[in-house]
Amino acid sequence: MKVVHTIEELRDQLRGQTRVAFVPTMGNLHAGHLALMRTARQHGDPVVASIFVNRLQFGPNEDFDKYPRTLADDIAKLEAARDVYVLFAPDERELYPEPQTFRVQPPGDLGDILEGHYRPGFFQGVSTVVLKLFSCVQPRVAVFGKKDYQQLMVVRAMCRQFQLPVDILAHETVRADDGLALSSRNVYLSDGDRKQAPALYAQLQRIQKSIHDGVSDTSLLEQQAIQALTESGWQVDYIAVRRQRDLLVPTQQEVSQGEPLVVLAAAKLGVTRLIDNLEI
Repeated sequence: MKVVHTIEELRDQLRGQTRVAFVPTMGNLHAGHLALMRTARQHGDPVVASIFVNRLQFGPNEDFDKYPRTLADDIAKLEAARDVYVLFAPDERELYPEPQTFRVQPPGDLGDILEGHYRPGFFQGVSTVVLKLFSCVQPRVAVFGKKDYQQLMVVRAMCRQFQLPVDILAHETVRADDGLALSSRNVYLSDGDRKQAPALYAQLQRIQKSIHDGVSDTSLLEQQAIQALTESGWQVDYIAVRRQRDLLVPTQQEVSQGEPLVVLAAAKLGVTRLIDNLEI
């Protein structure tokens, strides 16, 4: 595996390549990331991964400075897996040599709801860095995990509207045996919180089962899940049942008629904010 730190080195490695598959990450790699790399290898050659902790998508009170940076361990994991040909690991000065005054602003009906409401500017930061990374790598396909469901939709919409020649592939959420979605932020969980963390996914499963059983009042299901988690010590930002196609609130008639749905959640357990979702 080649490890490069500059855009010039990256382009030298990829010159003439037309089937590049790309997996952008912020590092602190886990089994979920490695699954994305394996999928990328099935859909392109060579596979490029990036590791870059993107300041633009962190709010002023978020964990940018504390976000785990484990480049040496990440390189060892990628070399052992043998799916990645080039790892692009730039520093901030390389990717942002001057203040990033040009930014990509997602439409409000997609970028300012749910995560966008609780993390203002988050999807602007994500869209801007993804567009810049796509410009550097020029992939034919890129793989994103479904755990960040709204992010996946934002990136797909950006590619569609800017006519970017990149196919966005969605990978199913990779979970621990007890159902917890794998995330780099899981390292913040205390031992006690880690035992309780699967409760978030369990609530999503209960909502899924209720809808499959014929319940169409999604607002009631949301409130029941929020109450159950709150009583267990969680601080819930949202649990929301939405339409898969646009993340808008479904009508009860749509729910009854089998509209494809997704229930999305974000909640804080101890010092750790967890997100998850489940398609219905």
